[in-house]
Amino acid sequence: MDERETRDDPVEYRQERYKPPDGAAEILLVRHGASEPARPDRPFPLVDGQGDPALAPEGRNQAERVGDRLAEEHLDAVYVTPLRRTAQTAAPLARRLGLEPRVERGLREVYLGEWEGGLFRKKVAENDPVAQRMFAEERWDVIPGAESNEAFVARIDEALTRLAEAHAGGRIAVFTHGGVIGQALASATGARPFAFMTPDNGSVSRLVRLGGLSSIRGFNDVSHLERSAPAPLT
Repeated sequence: MDERETRDDPVEYRQERYKPPDGAAEILLVRHGASEPARPDRPFPLVDGQGDPALAPEGRNQAERVGDRLAEEHLDAVYVTPLRRTAQTAAPLARRLGLEPRVERGLREVYLGEWEGGLFRKKVAENDPVAQRMFAEERWDVIPGAESNEAFVARIDEALTRLAEAHAGGRIAVFTHGGVIGQALASATGARPFAFMTPDNGSVSRLVRLGGLSSIRGFNDVSHLERSAPAPLT
């Protein structure tokens, strides 16, 4: 090729497929499967003061589907919280991958104070005035004795920063809770506290984190829970 022709070729800058920054950790935030219904005559057992229901039958089915979905992904670790619904949801995937789930206390659900043990569900279902105020103000500590937004945000941020540093350049699955996922994504975007509330049971959200910086690559993916073929994560 003529040297002059090479010099005159236009420079092109094409759009490229997204690639996580070097050293970033990909964190798959999986909400636990549906748990047992709350009953006034049978409060949930407590673990460190927090309600600890087991998975309901539909939750166990969702756990199997999550395992099917993520079985072909390369994961460096699987994390759960001290509450058994997360461990039960992670079990099918951990078994298939041969990984022992690690417990991360910092990503346990928001503490609901006097509304623990299943009472939260009853109050919300009945549209209790305090529940109305909680949603209007987007603050958990409207509930008597509940964890403050500030404390909740701080512990989630600390836990995610620590996990991202421990798995720099890798990918992990964290089986956690709806409130935790909602707050993690709200913090990543600078959104209102309840902007990402109530991801579906068994859903997968994807966060890329480098130091204290986060970006959202997916939210509330439930394609594996439907009859249609699941969309690949990678």
